[in-house]
Amino acid sequence: MTVLEDRIDMAEIADRQALDAMFEALEHEPFLEGYKIEIVEGAVHMTPQRDVHWEITRKLIHSLEDRFGRDVKVKSDVRIDFPGYRNGLCPDVAKLRDHAEQDAEGRWRYQDIDFIGEVISRGTAANDYGPKLAAYATAGVPVYLIADPYEGLVHVYTRPDDTEYHVETKVVFGQKVDLTHTPLDLVIDTDKFPRDRK
Repeated sequence: MTVLEDRIDMAEIADRQALDAMFEALEHEPFLEGYKIEIVEGAVHMTPQRDVHWEITRKLIHSLEDRFGRDVKVKSDVRIDFPGYRNGLCPDVAKLRDHAEQDAEGRWRYQDIDFIGEVISRGTAANDYGPKLAAYATAGVPVYLIADPYEGLVHVYTRPDDTEYHVETKVVFGQKVDLTHTPLDLVIDTDKFPRDRK
């Protein structure tokens, strides 16, 4: 191991310890029920969960269960640490590989993720289209889907490499999202995705 690799490993351990301490402190605070809390690039973000947000999240989960069965490893709002500076992210929907297992701390590994779906909230749009997009590409997540109920659009990002995705596809709510060319081999019907005009 080189000195540089050793320093990178030490920095990653320090970041993970800092994330653990931040989440532990947050767990002791009396936050309002119905808020999603995650840490993006070292900053704490709290987002109220709206009805439209949950309806789209639920439909994404059902699409995955319809394709892969009820025992598919799908997580929602569960902390997964991603590459980059203090990224303790809680994706709205994360599909794990069948063989995925939790690590020694009881967490899922980003290396075992096949698909992430995020539903835009007004307060999180900049994160979903910015730092999370880069973190998911860096992590090599094969398919990253953003459902935007304000625009009425689904953005699908595929072919990750380094810190970016090389392919972006946009689908208007009401049409089908064809992911048969990806490792998911799935079609998602957005016909019943609700819009949010607020």
